[in-house]
Amino acid sequence: MNIGLLTGIIAGFATLIFGILVAGGKLLMFWDAPSVIITIGGGWCAMMVSYPFSKLMEIPTFMRIAIFPAKYNPVELIVTLVQFSEKSRREGLLALEDDLDALDDPFLKKGLQLVVDGTDPELVRVILETDIEQMAERHGTNKKVFDDFAGLAPAFGMIGTLMGLIMLLANLSDKSMVGPYLSVALITTLYGAIMAYLVLTPIGTALDLLTGDEIVFKSVAVMGVLSIQAGDNPRILKEKLVAFIPPEMRVDLLEDKGD
Repeated sequence: MNIGLLTGIIAGFATLIFGILVAGGKLLMFWDAPSVIITIGGGWCAMMVSYPFSKLMEIPTFMRIAIFPAKYNPVELIVTLVQFSEKSRREGLLALEDDLDALDDPFLKKGLQLVVDGTDPELVRVILETDIEQMAERHGTNKKVFDDFAGLAPAFGMIGTLMGLIMLLANLSDKSMVGPYLSVALITTLYGAIMAYLVLTPIGTALDLLTGDEIVFKSVAVMGVLSIQAGDNPRILKEKLVAFIPPEMRVDLLEDKGD
């Protein structure tokens, strides 16, 4: 679970509520149904113009991925690749086929299967790198859904503000309506800003970081698979792969003298 994301959003709302209460306000002062309809409903309708409905229905799935992200451990992957490299040098590439079913990662399994099948190295590279590029493209589109919604929410908040001001100016003679119309004018902007900057933009950023982690993980796999196919020395292979990870993660790998 992405504790930081979930805690940050909850703490953000709690901070806003605490600020209201400390200032002597009441929470019900900040509830306005028309403003919700204008800001959220208007933004959602604009999203329906931009995206297929099927894509919008995937938003809860993307949010779940951001909160409960897949774990990518490049250190474990490097250890696995070094072990495969050692085995292939001792017993040949075909000996790796016996271990493929035990692999949990389908991308690594796919790459090694191509190698075992005797696929040309350049073709292996093209296939795997195309897979990464298409994955990044799909994930970029998913993130863009949140970026676009984050842009539309404040925009419809401003539209709600203009609507409230128009209704206010048109009914200045009726003092009983000044409060409700002014409420719509101000709260719609507030709702739009909160949606954009406390929920949508942070989730989009979290998804982008997850994509970066997956790209690094798969890039390590590509380099490892190609090095195994080329028959590189396991120690050389390890040196190639540790370049993909931060220095603090390299220590245990580089201090291991048992390979």
